Amino acid sequence: MTTIDRFDPFNNRQCRDVRNALSEAFKEVLAQKKMQPVRRIAGFFLDEGLPPVVRAYVDRRLADYEQVLADIQECRAEDPLDVAVLIWNRRLFFETHEYLEPSWMAAEGDEKRLLQAFIRAAGAYVHLEQGNLAGARRIADKALDVLESQQDRLAAHVDPRLLLDKLKRLDPVPPIFTTVPIQPASRKRRTGEGESG
Repeated sequence: MTTIDRFDPFNNRQCRDVRNALSEAFKEVLAQKKMQPVRRIAGFFLDEGLPPVVRAYVDRRLADYEQVLADIQECRAEDPLDVAVLIWNRRLFFETHEYLEPSWMAAEGDEKRLLQAFIRAAGAYVHLEQGNLAGARRIADKALDVLESQQDRLAAHVDPRLLLDKLKRLDPVPPIFTTVPIQPASRKRRTGEGESG
């Protein structure tokens, strides 16, 4: 068994493979609303006799993924950005990026720019977790202009000032956003969607 002192998917192939496989399976979990896909992948890795740091990562991810599913059900979140916020709040920044990417690719205009900026904000925290301040700053800077210009749209999902402040300072303690139960009808009223004339 290989000895590693920290989980580092940027410089360790086993860490990267575990992170990527779990994240892919997590997207299936979100689609199916069942933990089976990620438990199957985790079992495959756990049977290999992982180093303790990697085993701890897998165990933590399984617990966090389960909690995200519970959060989504409790809030009845359906909007991709609302779901992404719930993933973010569990400090699953790589998964936030992976989850939002298909929505970003399908979006257009301001929505596309906002999703990309939120993905970049998550990417900045992926780099901060690894102590890569230069990478975090580069990605955060790309996100900040769009997040600032899209504050009104962002406010339907998170406190934009909190996110902007933390990103500007590269605060290593990520913002955790207050979530309220999301009702599809109340979401429409809050954002002005569905209002007649």
